[in-house]
Amino acid sequence: MAPYLQSVLRIVAAFMFLQAGTMKLFGLADGDAGGGSLPVMSQMWIGGVLELIGGALLVLGLFTRPVAFVLAGEMAVAYFQFHAPQGFWPIANQGQPAVLYCFIWLFFSAAGGGAWSLDALLAKRRT
Repeated sequence: MAPYLQSVLRIVAAFMFLQAGTMKLFGLADGDAGGGSLPVMSQMWIGGVLELIGGALLVLGLFTRPVAFVLAGEMAVAYFQFHAPQGFWPIANQGQPAVLYCFIWLFFSAAGGGAWSLDALLAKRRT
């Protein structure tokens, strides 16, 4: 049962994460991060691209481990650059999502995508 629930967690978390990217890049979901007006190659734009593409790959469970590792790093940078300077506690500096995503992606970088992933399907085909 655990490999299936692992996949459910990956899919739901990745879908939520993907929405952050669409908000940053396209202004979807009524976000306030610039929505299509972010300068190309700016730090926020690069974050949006990582969230959109990385989130989509994680929804599918494709290249789960390396993608999750990169996204864990992105969330660590986001926390320490934008949230931590506003105070020590994540509840006070509004950094809870960054911390949670960082550790969720770190988990998937070690554990893989679970039973319902393209990574698992490709591994079966190789054997």
